[in-house]
Amino acid sequence: MEVFYRYAPFIQDYIFRSGWQSLRGVQNAAGEAIFGTQDNVLLTASTASGKTEAAFFPILTLLDEEPSQSVGVLYIAPLKALINDQFGRLNELCEEAGIAVYRWHGDVAQSQKRKLMKKPSGILQITPESLESLMINKHMEIPSLFHDLRFIVIDEIHSLLRGDRGMQTFCLIERMCKLAGCSPRRIGLSATIGNPEKAGEFLAAGSGRPTIIPSFDAGKEVWRLSMEHFYNTDPQADEGLAVTADTPPEEAPTDTAPDKADPGMGYIFEHTRGKKCLIFTNSREECESVCQNLRQYCEINHEPDRFLIHHGNLSASYRESAEEEMKDDDSLMSVCATATLELGIDIGRLERAFQIDAPFTVSGFLQRMGRTGRRGDPSEMWFVMREDHPEARAMLPELLPWYLIQGIALVQLYIEERFVEPPRMDRLPYSLLYHQTMSTLASCGEMTPGELASRVLPLACFHRVTQDDYRLLLRHLIEIDHINRTENGGLIVGISGERVTNNYKFYAVFTENIEYKVHAGSEELGTIVKPPPVGDKIAIAGRVWVVDEVDHKKRDVYCTLVKGKIPAYFGDVAGDIHTRILERMFGVLSEEKSYPYLMRHAVARLQDARSTFLKAGMERRYLIHLGGNMWALFPWLGSYAFLALERFLKIRCGKRLGLKGFNSARPYYMQFTMKVSEEEFYKITAEEAAEEFDPLELVYPGETPVFDKYDEFVPEALVRKGFAYGVLDIEGMKKRVLQW
Repeated sequence: MEVFYRYAPFIQDYIFRSGWQSLRGVQNAAGEAIFGTQDNVLLTASTASGKTEAAFFPILTLLDEEPSQSVGVLYIAPLKALINDQFGRLNELCEEAGIAVYRWHGDVAQSQKRKLMKKPSGILQITPESLESLMINKHMEIPSLFHDLRFIVIDEIHSLLRGDRGMQTFCLIERMCKLAGCSPRRIGLSATIGNPEKAGEFLAAGSGRPTIIPSFDAGKEVWRLSMEHFYNTDPQADEGLAVTADTPPEEAPTDTAPDKADPGMGYIFEHTRGKKCLIFTNSREECESVCQNLRQYCEINHEPDRFLIHHGNLSASYRESAEEEMKDDDSLMSVCATATLELGIDIGRLERAFQIDAPFTVSGFLQRMGRTGRRGDPSEMWFVMREDHPEARAMLPELLPWYLIQGIALVQLYIEERFVEPPRMDRLPYSLLYHQTMSTLASCGEMTPGELASRVLPLACFHRVTQDDYRLLLRHLIEIDHINRTENGGLIVGISGERVTNNYKFYAVFTENIEYKVHAGSEELGTIVKPPPVGDKIAIAGRVWVVDEVDHKKRDVYCTLVKGKIPAYFGDVAGDIHTRILERMFGVLSEEKSYPYLMRHAVARLQDARSTFLKAGMERRYLIHLGGNMWALFPWLGSYAFLALERFLKIRCGKRLGLKGFNSARPYYMQFTMKVSEEEFYKITAEEAAEEFDPLELVYPGETPVFDKYDEFVPEALVRKGFAYGVLDIEGMKKRVLQW
């Protein structure tokens, strides 16, 4: 009650009007931290627990008591949709107090932006990319916009903890505060933080303030969860078996599907009827395909279309109409979506979420689960795991249902350990270093090399970058005309650099999908995203090809047909899957435990997988003999340690092992032929792992592993170093090799 009475009268009135009986734990805890200290605050509480209000009630109270002379609160969110959603809620709250609320992103009218520039005040809501644009294009106005900035609220902060976009956001915050001469407190909000202390460090970096992480009783989480498995053609896994499965309360999902339908799609079609649902996929391509499938079922059944679509490549009008439809409590439409609807948008009384196959992270699973269960109902998610029947001659690794096992592992890790992926703070972000260097020069104009270095290198995320690295980068940028030297010895953006910085795509540090055409002789096979290095294999047009040449400038890949079978290659690594998930997958296969959320087909498929696992002796060994000289290695390592192991085996151990025909399904298994025995394999790999070696040895000769958006403008030596020391998890890989 003390916190309630500390709130401004207009907030107390809002609470009474909303019919609240009391404040929640998170609101009391946030009030005490924000009113009672001058520290940064990290609020972690489940979705729909009232975190946004918890942060804004005390912030707005302080702003009401002492109005700011500029923008007083900067609210940074990773998605336009989240900003649009919060804009309406904040406007309603602030109207009575006369506190202005502004939005600034690509879909906002210029007239609204001009209004803010004329009289900066109140709250500004912005995406990281629009803040970058503001820093470059309105550089001179930054002091007048933010000189009296009191708070920076970063929503869904977990989405910024593991990549360049998060580091970009904190670079911009540091640069902006220095330029405006302000020292705001930072308030981070998230439902899914795995290591709050590390996230608190990340939030505080460069702020000169510690982070408080208030603890409070968040109450009990209640889930309604089911997981079903489907082969894409009959028979299903439980056919002819006596399988029992627990069914979630209220209704037991069945495998009813329209005649001749894909069983998994048919299941989703039947169980979205008469309900408002979200159907999550792991890629935009799959999202389009699923939506088209479900709409076809509507046509065949002579039902009106009840499916919408939402992903990052769609126009604003498409996205916003889907969001508005979902907010309508009377709507019974369902939306096929990617991660764009994963974050905290309030989409009304959503009854059910579907997840096709397993997401890559526990964090993603929790966010998607949290879209449902608002307004007093429990969260509800139905997993739908799909696979083709293995071919008659399929080898052991292809007999395991990897997505089903991964889905169970994600759920169990959170239930048993409350595990969520920690922040990645040990990268060598040279791509971002290029970006922030060019952004600083584009916004400030001519600077001496020393001035430029003093603005960029002290930014917290570049703590591992040396002055020698920076000199090498600047010399290279002068060579390629991205930076020019003036007669006075100063540096300015060069003509080639202007082509990059003057494009709106420069504001983003995440990579848009860049497609490469694939050629075999005179034949064009199609396109892939991010080709692998020369010598690796790709799957396209139903065959396997070895890469002979990659032309990054023209976006062409040249290859030759070879025999074999590998999964299609769409990027460098299958998501960013943590080693703990792979280890728990091993646990799922080796234990006898049953999971109450598994449905009939899934129970049967898991029993079958466990039987395969035991018969192959996989619970006792990492390396399994497939016959002849063919072996399969199951290292149970996350994406970046798996990638390091692949290279370690080929480069450090390849000759001694006599390795050939190396194929990977990242990060699950590797297949190869070798000339040594199992014992010799373990001995040789352990000897090589025990030796000290330079991580750069795991980069192929002549390879420049372009991993991030601006790597193509970074000197090759730094790209190689960033990949070897900042991407590959060599420590995790060595630990595993020495274990076996």
